[in-house]
Amino acid sequence: MRETPCLVIDVTKMNANIKTMAEAVRQRGVTLRPHIKTHKTPSIAKAQLDAGAIGITVAKVSEAEVMAAHGIDNIFIAYPLIAASKIERAVKLSQQIQLVVGVDSDEGARRLSEAAGRLGHELQVRLEIDTGLQRTGIPYDQAVALAGRIHALPHLKLTGIFTFRGALLDGKPTMDLERAGREEGELMVRLAGLMRAEGIPIADVSVGSSPTGLYAAQVEGVTEVRPGTYVFYDRMQAAFGVCSLEDCAGVIEATVISRPSEHYAVIDGGSKTFATDVQPGTGPLQLKGFGHILEAPDAVLERLSEEHGVIRLEPHHALKVGDRVRIIPNHICSTLNLHNYFYFIDGEQSEKVPVLARGMLE
Repeated sequence: MRETPCLVIDVTKMNANIKTMAEAVRQRGVTLRPHIKTHKTPSIAKAQLDAGAIGITVAKVSEAEVMAAHGIDNIFIAYPLIAASKIERAVKLSQQIQLVVGVDSDEGARRLSEAAGRLGHELQVRLEIDTGLQRTGIPYDQAVALAGRIHALPHLKLTGIFTFRGALLDGKPTMDLERAGREEGELMVRLAGLMRAEGIPIADVSVGSSPTGLYAAQVEGVTEVRPGTYVFYDRMQAAFGVCSLEDCAGVIEATVISRPSEHYAVIDGGSKTFATDVQPGTGPLQLKGFGHILEAPDAVLERLSEEHGVIRLEPHHALKVGDRVRIIPNHICSTLNLHNYFYFIDGEQSEKVPVLARGMLE
């Protein structure tokens, strides 16, 4: 019997999600480079590669090092590296595997160029573009000029451009995923054309998230999509209509530890078990609570403290102390990073799997 709270992954559902996305991307004539932020597990990354992905995407040098140590040799760090120690590690790793690094500033590019030159290496980079999320990325109207300056630097090879926009349209969260994805693709393809017109040889145009990636991939000129959440899916993706709740491969198993009234039950998982970054009642999804409770779909996991989850119930619910519940979290990526391991469930078989890249923040 598994101790709770714990994260459980249905292998059959996960494999179906991997296969379906790989085939959908293949049909659109672009390449797939999934982001491993969702699973942080080399064996799952290898399953994605076996299904047709050309490589993987990571956010941190430490994640890339973990994946490379387990035989994955085509990695994109989709994150601007600034610290000297991280840049040096990335350059050294790129001498062993095929590695591309993100950049979004003159200062970042200069530091990458100096480190690569000092270590006698040419480093492949992609320029990150802000297409509306206002996170990292050079503003769209400044991108061509910066690309030219990066292209002129020694020891760097500018291979392409990339963006992360997510379900965003006109600067706001949206449920119109098709329009958002197509606009993302069109913006990036147009920008790549402007750069090529200036003599900058842009090969890769990399876009897309799990909600928007397949729509962006329909835009001629897009070369690559980088979805991550699709491997497990979650309640947020189901609310977007990207998948069904039945497609969600990851659930938290928890135990009812208290039933203080007919209106509430308390489980042994709180904010140290469930991610809280997708807050209930926020647009555009307006989710109720922090997860979907399979055993009581109309109940609401409405409050989390560190070690307690409070479920609001109607009197007819029969949950009692000692019962187990399975809950699809709002956001699986951040939830998984709270756990040192998860359980693969395949029929009657159960395997405890360490999350090897968990907490790799540096």
